[in-house]
Amino acid sequence: MVETDLVVLGAGPAGVGAALAASRHGLRVALIDDAPVAGGQIYKAPPSSFTVDNPRALGAEHQRGARLRDELAASDVETYFGRTVWLVSRGFVLEAVGPGGLESFRSKSLILATGTFERVIPFPGWTLPGVIGLGAATLLLKSQQMLPGRRTVVAGAGPLLLAVAAGVLKGGGELVAVVDLNGAADALRVAPRLMGRPDLALQGMGWMARIRGAGVPVLSRHAVTEVRGEDRVREVRVTPVDGEWKPLPDRKTRVFETDVLAVGHGLVPATEVSRLLGVDHEYRADDGGWVATHDELFRTSLPGLYVAGDVAGIAGAKAAALRGELAGLAAAYDLGKVSRDDWPRATSTLRRRLHRAERFGSAMSRLMKLRPGLVGTITGDTVVCRCEDVSRGEIDDALDNGAGELNQLKAWTRCGMGPCQGRMCGEAVASLLAARVGNRDQVGQWTGRAPLRPVPMEILTGEFRYEEISLPPPAPR
Repeated sequence: MVETDLVVLGAGPAGVGAALAASRHGLRVALIDDAPVAGGQIYKAPPSSFTVDNPRALGAEHQRGARLRDELAASDVETYFGRTVWLVSRGFVLEAVGPGGLESFRSKSLILATGTFERVIPFPGWTLPGVIGLGAATLLLKSQQMLPGRRTVVAGAGPLLLAVAAGVLKGGGELVAVVDLNGAADALRVAPRLMGRPDLALQGMGWMARIRGAGVPVLSRHAVTEVRGEDRVREVRVTPVDGEWKPLPDRKTRVFETDVLAVGHGLVPATEVSRLLGVDHEYRADDGGWVATHDELFRTSLPGLYVAGDVAGIAGAKAAALRGELAGLAAAYDLGKVSRDDWPRATSTLRRRLHRAERFGSAMSRLMKLRPGLVGTITGDTVVCRCEDVSRGEIDDALDNGAGELNQLKAWTRCGMGPCQGRMCGEAVASLLAARVGNRDQVGQWTGRAPLRPVPMEILTGEFRYEEISLPPPAPR
């Protein structure tokens, strides 16, 4: 059992920022992540087996990640990489599976910096090989230096859309089309907030210039409504949508031949642990969905538990790091390591920088905000829950028979009971239910369950023989 003052779960920008801030103020800090090194998804490092001859060629994000890892290595933070945390309980005991088997951690406080997962609303053919998320395409391009495919269609909403498209072109791939759910009016609505980060705004403009310069079709206010192919993706069918992302009837459908579709409909805060711990949550559509209720210092309703980064609401890498730093300082303050007199000096500049970063991040989040019309791409025979092979038709049957809450629907259909625990299907299922009952607040959330991640049963149970198991005596007749 590792005993410490603070455990930080997640080693992306938020987690590392929190761990470093708390450690600098005298806390014993354990930083846990299932990746082999720090960086998270945004600063994911190339595999250790790769040789990087020219780090500058990998871009600014690789260099930021390298600096982050160097700073962490020079600190007093105890790092535990390659650990899969499968259970977290109150009192802040974490059970993990690591390189040496089972490990346990106990701390006075816990900061959740668990980031996000990607939202993909299903459409016919989305289970075919060759359909991948924008996040997965980003990892291939950044970490593996690998193209998603020979001919790629990029579709969805949010900043990853242009980043992936530009990355395909930079890597020498053939970009067939960019299919954007948003239109010019959506971009204009968030433009004032984007000016707070002119460097990132210029980066986005540069991506678009590269795409336009390559003669790639860019379709605004369009959605992928079907993918066709036998053994893999062969063609992608695209249809115009309205402002609520609902496919428009009797409009021309365009067809693109391709071998890869990279698609994503935004990011969702990863609240598995906070749900398991039973803290208060609220649904904030502009911030990505359900988040643990927290104050300005990222304290949740459970004393000693904090959230940091995009798990507290989608705001981007810069804001995530600053949120992490503020949460780490709050943990140090609450444990008596920062005095009341020193607190304003320690946080005033940090708060101003965070406010500026959050303005830009919230603009990006609003471009990814899920709109109800997108469920119109889900036909009756489309598989919604891939783990349990549940179609929209089966979900609609349950709704017709009175299922009115997310966990009730889960019990009736098995949606969300598979290894992904609803990460893939949860947003689609909740949207279908919300269309019947009114809104996402009424739908609720999946109940948090262990194991938080799939782990081998043999590691949890160890070696045993059935005849050695001590059984209680039978009940009296």
